[in-house]
Amino acid sequence: MIKLKRLNGKEFVVNCDLIMFMEETPDTVITLTTGQKIVVTDRIDDIIHNIIKYKAKILEHKEYLLRKEV
Repeated sequence: MIKLKRLNGKEFVVNCDLIMFMEETPDTVITLTTGQKIVVTDRIDDIIHNIIKYKAKILEHKEYLLRKEV
C-alpha cells in the first residue's frame, strides 16, 4: 500500500498492485485494474519511487523471516 494525496489535500492509501497505468495531465490520473480512475497531486516519479520502496520493504521483511526460520 502506498500513501497518495487527492486534489482536495486528503491523504489515502492504495494497493499499488492494482495500478494499471498513470498519466500526468498535469495532475496525475491513476487507472486501476478495476477501471476506477483516481486523480492525485503526487507526481508519477514520486509514486514510482514509493512503490519501489514499498516492495523493497516487503522483500526485506521476507528475507528476515526466512533467516529466522533457519
